[in-house]
Amino acid sequence: MTAARPRRRRRWVGAVALVAVAVVTAFALGMRLGEGDAAQPSALVGRPAPDLRGTTLDGAPFDLADWRGQVVLVNIWGSWCGPCREELPLLARAYATLQERGLHVVGIDVRDDAPLARTFLQEHGNASWPSVADPDGERAVDWGTFALPETYLVGPDGRVVAKAIGAVDARWIDQTVVPLLARGTP
Repeated sequence: MTAARPRRRRRWVGAVALVAVAVVTAFALGMRLGEGDAAQPSALVGRPAPDLRGTTLDGAPFDLADWRGQVVLVNIWGSWCGPCREELPLLARAYATLQERGLHVVGIDVRDDAPLARTFLQEHGNASWPSVADPDGERAVDWGTFALPETYLVGPDGRVVAKAIGAVDARWIDQTVVPLLARGTP
């Protein structure tokens, strides 16, 4: 019985060390994503934006191709997503300010119930842009999304200019979106 104790103790110490490494890694990754520097590399940056067609939460047809020649912010979200709740008021303010300069916004609402999603939009910023329903998450996958929220900026030429993982902040809007609007259409 005496020999079993050191083995158990070693296993316990090993398990604690493994958990500690996992916690430190998760914390470090979380800090990296939460620094406000939401810009992240993406295979889509510099490439044509994926197709985005479907029905909005209001039942209207939507096709991103109809907005070719415009600057478009594509925000992938869900009403069940905590960071989406924090981000939506900022996006609504940015849209209210920048739509006169040519900014268009469309959402992709992932794995959500349409009535809950509409209520969410009204309660957290009263977003007035269309959101395409994505009940099975296929559209989000087409855009390379693996976490919510994610935001893509599409230039007037239809190419993805930038990607942000996590909630965007005012700095990202000012440093990424505003300069593209200032350039105008090609």
